[in-house]
Amino acid sequence: MTNRRKFIQNLALGTSVALSFPKIVAAAGIKGTSINLNVNDVILFQGDSITDAGRDKKKEQANDPATLGNGYSFVAASQLLLKRASLNLQIFNKGISGNKVYQLADRWDDDCLRLKPNVLSILIGVNDYWHTLAKENPYQGTIDTYKKDLKSLLVRTKKELPEVQLIIGEPFAVKDVRAVTDEWYPKFNEYRMAAKEIANEFNAVFIPYQQVFDEAIKQAPANYWTGDGVHPSLAGAALMAQAWLKAVGL
Repeated sequence: MTNRRKFIQNLALGTSVALSFPKIVAAAGIKGTSINLNVNDVILFQGDSITDAGRDKKKEQANDPATLGNGYSFVAASQLLLKRASLNLQIFNKGISGNKVYQLADRWDDDCLRLKPNVLSILIGVNDYWHTLAKENPYQGTIDTYKKDLKSLLVRTKKELPEVQLIIGEPFAVKDVRAVTDEWYPKFNEYRMAAKEIANEFNAVFIPYQQVFDEAIKQAPANYWTGDGVHPSLAGAALMAQAWLKAVGL
């Protein structure tokens, strides 16, 4: 019996399906790290639509629900502000839907360096691959483009903000949910591996989101966690936030 059939059968029978985010995250091998949070620290979430999550781009105010969007950044920020209330943390989300690494670079001065983050969390890469599959005007970037662009961005960041603490999220995809088909593999895995290698090179905290979702679909069907294989559902966003919080030692 498939995971999905078991899940539906349990619901039909009224069986309690207890999903434990901490257990899923632990199974993915995430351990607390040495990210240090201090009074008045600025925390910045950067990336594509997964981070953007419908945020209000007309406003710029730290800790504002509208500017944090409705995704994992909002959930993680809310918990961080609750559990570290004495630190007066200033949390921003500057993700933009559709972005690839070079588009982060184009807006980096204004959307990152100007804010002088003490902690910078970047989740980028799924579009660097996904958009190469477009039927019209496909993106011409390759895995080498992704590596070069991301390394260049991080070198630039560390030059301007030498003390910044980096967090790199792994690009992820949940197979067989709408957009994510066999066509993605094995090529997409190269982007995942590259993100991990670059995180290690820059001494960044690495969040293995693919492993997190791989563990999650053992507990509930894939489309419980994502509607299209790329963008998380409400439960998926909460799961990502739990992984992020664990990775930063909360």
